[in-house]
Amino acid sequence: MYMSIPVARGKRRMIVETLSRRIHDGEYELGDRLEGELRLAEEFGVSRTTVRQALADLQHQRLIATESGRGSFVIFDGHRLDQQQGWTQSLAETGSDVSARILSIDHVIREDVPLLPEEVDLHRAVAIRRVRTLVTADGDSQRISFECATVPAAGLLAELPTTGLVEDSLSATLARAGLAPARGTQRADVHALDAREASILDRAVGSPFLRTSRTSWTADGRFVEHVVSLLDPAHFTLALTFGDDA
Repeated sequence: MYMSIPVARGKRRMIVETLSRRIHDGEYELGDRLEGELRLAEEFGVSRTTVRQALADLQHQRLIATESGRGSFVIFDGHRLDQQQGWTQSLAETGSDVSARILSIDHVIREDVPLLPEEVDLHRAVAIRRVRTLVTADGDSQRISFECATVPAAGLLAELPTTGLVEDSLSATLARAGLAPARGTQRADVHALDAREASILDRAVGSPFLRTSRTSWTADGRFVEHVVSLLDPAHFTLALTFGDDA
């Protein structure tokens, strides 16, 4: 009983050291995909939880980047958006003229958070609401997304209504707070804009938008963030990959 924790930590360290060596030795090239959790667990003779924790360590060391949503990702005008580096940077890399504006950062309670899964243990939180605008080739501007990200009101995150985001980036802010998403869920549906949403996006009430809700946790089960996004279907789609290593 008393040996289980140090043994698990030793196996976790072994996985980190082995994969780190493989990366530095060139066995994995930039952009290669690691084996799936199940295959790594079988190789090292550990649980998938231990594998997740080891992968989170490698992510902290910036040796790998993991994809939340287990194979699901958002595409903007044909370009895949990287959840880990944040949409602001990903959208900038597409070459499109897209800007983000924060509308508000407020303290909220659980009842204020839309589409929050029941299993999330959350009482006090901070909601960051922002809108993204696309400037077209002819100079016209169009609001293409409205997002509400909810994070736990703990540590430095509790001060966000006063301090604002680190480098204007939620991803950077979560990293500063020591929260690295290692697993999560993502759901999507078609949503008709209500009067408030239509006003924010400058669209007609009832306009159909792609609505996604993404919830993520750390490798050790701590809640990281819950993001509900309303996305213009003329520019955004949701893709899903699957296979043996998904």
